[in-house]
Amino acid sequence: MSARNPGMKLDLEWVSKVRVNTQAVLRRAKQIQGHKIPKKQWQAAWLLKAVACIDLTTLAGDDTASNVHRLCLKAIQPVRPDLLKNMDMQDKGVTTAAVCVYPARVADAVASLRAAGSSLLVASVATGFPAGQTPLETRLQEVRLAVADGAGEIDVVINRTLALTGRWEAMYEEIRQFREACGDAHMKTILAVGELDTFTNVYKASLVAMMAGSDFIKTSTGKEAVNATYPVAIVMVRAIRDYYRCSGYTVGFKPAGGIRTAQDSLIWLTLIKEELGDVWLRPHLFRLGASSLLADIERQIYHHVTGRYAAYHELPLA
Repeated sequence: MSARNPGMKLDLEWVSKVRVNTQAVLRRAKQIQGHKIPKKQWQAAWLLKAVACIDLTTLAGDDTASNVHRLCLKAIQPVRPDLLKNMDMQDKGVTTAAVCVYPARVADAVASLRAAGSSLLVASVATGFPAGQTPLETRLQEVRLAVADGAGEIDVVINRTLALTGRWEAMYEEIRQFREACGDAHMKTILAVGELDTFTNVYKASLVAMMAGSDFIKTSTGKEAVNATYPVAIVMVRAIRDYYRCSGYTVGFKPAGGIRTAQDSLIWLTLIKEELGDVWLRPHLFRLGASSLLADIERQIYHHVTGRYAAYHELPLA
C-alpha cells in the first residue's frame, strides 16, 4: 500500500490557472458510458471487484443499533456463501471495503464487527454532514468523537460557501484541521459537487482538498439534488492524476449518491481503469458509496450462477 498523502503547501497559482473544457469532459463521459460491458465469468469477476470496493452505507434518520448490526453482518458476508462456492471464491475473503454510518452509530458498528470477529473498517460521516454549516469547533469535535469511538475513516464535508466564493485559503485551513483531528484515521473529503456550480470549481476544490492532506476525494453526500455523475468524476480523477504527477502521492476517489445498479458499478470501474489505471482499482484507492447497490450486484451474481434472477426476498437483506 502506498504512503498516505501528507498534503502540501497551498499553491494558489496552480489553483487560479485552472480551466476545464466542458465539452471535452462531456464527450469523454459519453465515450466511457458507451463501452461494452463484460459478460459471463468476466462480468462476475468485475462485480466481485465492485463488492470489495463498496462502503456499505446507512445514513437515515431512523438508524438504530439493530439495523446497523444487520448492515455489518451483510458487509462481512455480502454475497451468499453458496454463490461464492459455485465460483470457487468461498475462501477468498470477499467482504465490502467498509461500513459507513453517522457518528452516533460508530460504536454500534464497531461492536457488531468485533463481536463477529471482523476487522472491517468503520467509516463515519462528520463535520456537520451533509450541509457542513455548523461552527468549525463543533465540526472538529464531531471528528474527534467519531475517531474515539473507533472509526478508522472519516468522511468530512467541505464548507461549500468557501468554495463558491473562491476563499481557497480558508477552505484549505479548515481541511488541514480536519486532517489533524482525524489522527491515524483516513480522511475522505466530500466536495458536494452538485452544489459547486461549475467543473472548474470542482477541479479547484479537488486540488485544494488534496493539498490539505485528503486521503480520498468524494463526489457527494448523497443528499444533494445532483450526486455522482460521470462528467464530474472525470474532472475529479484528472485532478487526482495531476496531483500525483506533481507530488508523487496517490489520492483515492469515491463516487457516492445514486449508484444503484450492477451496470453502474461496471461503468465506474471502467472509468477508473481507463483514467487512473489498475493501481487505483483497489479498496485503498477506490470506493463506491452505496446502500442499495449491493442487492442488485448479488442478483446479477445469482443470475450468473443459476441462469435465473432471484427475487429480492431470496437474498439476505443489506
